[in-house]
Amino acid sequence: WISSLDLEDIVSQHEGVAEVAAIGVPDETWGERPLVLVVPAPDHAGRLSGESIRRHVQRLVDQGLISRWVVPDRVLIVEAIEKTSVGKIDKKRLREKYGAAGPDPS
Repeated sequence: WISSLDLEDIVSQHEGVAEVAAIGVPDETWGERPLVLVVPAPDHAGRLSGESIRRHVQRLVDQGLISRWVVPDRVLIVEAIEKTSVGKIDKKRLREKYGAAGPDPS
């Protein structure tokens, strides 16, 4: 099991990330795997990629700080992350929107 909060914390430490949300999406092999949604920081817009996020997480794996299972298979670079009426990340809505999404386009 991978904590979405832990994964969000790790990804948020990347210099190019303004906002992040991690959700579990169906996976044929594992039942569920993380999908990471990232809003780039203004100075990284158009330059941030899913691969750079995965490399950022992989560095922690290489240092022995986290399990290799934490590295997300899919990272989507988005303009905004949906929020609830009180300003919290709306994970239910994100799961509905991205739960059946195809492969990572970034």
